[in-house]
Amino acid sequence: MVQTGIFKTPVSGPVAVEGTSLEGDVQVDRRVHGGEHKAVYAYALEDYAWWANELGRPLEAGSFGENLTTSGLNVSGAMVGERWRIGTVLLEVSQPRSPCFKLGIAM
Repeated sequence: MVQTGIFKTPVSGPVAVEGTSLEGDVQVDRRVHGGEHKAVYAYALEDYAWWANELGRPLEAGSFGENLTTSGLNVSGAMVGERWRIGTVLLEVSQPRSPCFKLGIAM
């Protein structure tokens, strides 16, 4: 059995960033994902239309394992050190994220 925290349930309101995770989120394999400076995984809403067309089905926020679905931010072009203010929190891009094999399980 593969343990994973990739399955996300969308929420419509704000959530707290709590140290190494977001309120209500879980990080299972901290050897690879999560931990300090990796609490938030952002994915752009603008990329969902392309993937929905490619897969032939609708996708909802969180489908790619992200715990922050953005709109209007250039997530794909983000540079390490770039900062985003979202609500009352200031986030800093710490590294790029490559998809893991568990994304295939989720899809």
